Amino acid sequence: MLLENKTAVIYGGGGSIGGAMATGFAAEGARVFVAGRTPATLETVADRIRAEGGQAETAVVDALDASAVNDHIDAVVEKSGSVDISINLIGLDAIFQPLADISTADFVAAISKGLTTQLITTKAAARHMVKQESGVLLFFGGSDHANSLPGMGNVQIGMDAVESLRRQWAVELAPHGIRTVTLLTGGIVDTFPDIPEMAPARQSIIDASPLKRAATMADVGSVAAFVASDKGRSITSTQVNISVGACYG
Repeated sequence: MLLENKTAVIYGGGGSIGGAMATGFAAEGARVFVAGRTPATLETVADRIRAEGGQAETAVVDALDASAVNDHIDAVVEKSGSVDISINLIGLDAIFQPLADISTADFVAAISKGLTTQLITTKAAARHMVKQESGVLLFFGGSDHANSLPGMGNVQIGMDAVESLRRQWAVELAPHGIRTVTLLTGGIVDTFPDIPEMAPARQSIIDASPLKRAATMADVGSVAAFVASDKGRSITSTQVNISVGACYG
C-alpha cells in the first residue's frame, strides 16, 4: 500500500473533503488522525474507515487555537512516532458576493481566519517534520490565475493568499526534506447541496472541463494519497491540478 506505516493528520477531517482524504489515506495503509470541532462528524468518518479495515482516531481540536493544535500534534507524534502528512481543510468563511458589496470588516475577518488556521496547523506539523527531516504538507484549493468569474467575493482571493503562504513554506522547508503541494480544484460538485439553486454552479464546473466532468470526492482522496506517498516524491513546491482541466492556474 502507498502509505503503509505513515501517519496523517487532517484538520477539518469531519467535512466532506476532509473525510474523502482521510478515507483515501487510510485505504492506502496510513494511520489517520482526524481533528475538528464537531465530534459526531469526526466519528462518522472514523467509523467508516474502521469498518473498511483502516486505522482512524479522532480529536476535538479548534484549529484557531495554537496551544490546542500543538498539544494535539505532540500527542499524535508520541503515539505514532511521527507525523508524515498534514493538511488543513478548514479554510475561510466564504462570501460569494461582488467585492463592492462586502463590508471591509467581514472581508478582513474571513481572510484572516483562513490564513491564521493554516499558519497554526502548518507550523505545528513543520516543527516535527523538521526534526524528522521528512514530511508532506498538503493544501487544498489553489490559485487559478485564469479566474474570470464575477461574484466570487473573497473566495479566490483567500485561496490565492493561502497558496502564497504555501509557496513561502516550500522555500523554507525544502532544505529539511519536506514537500509542499497544493491540490488545485475547480470545485467538487458532489459536495454541493442537492438543491435546485446549486444546479447552475454544478453544471458550470462540468462545462468548464474539456472532458465535461468534474472531480469527485473519491478522486480527491486517491490523488491526495498518491501525492503524499513516496511514489509522488518528485512532486513538490507546486500545484497538482485536479480540476479535470477546468482551472489553468
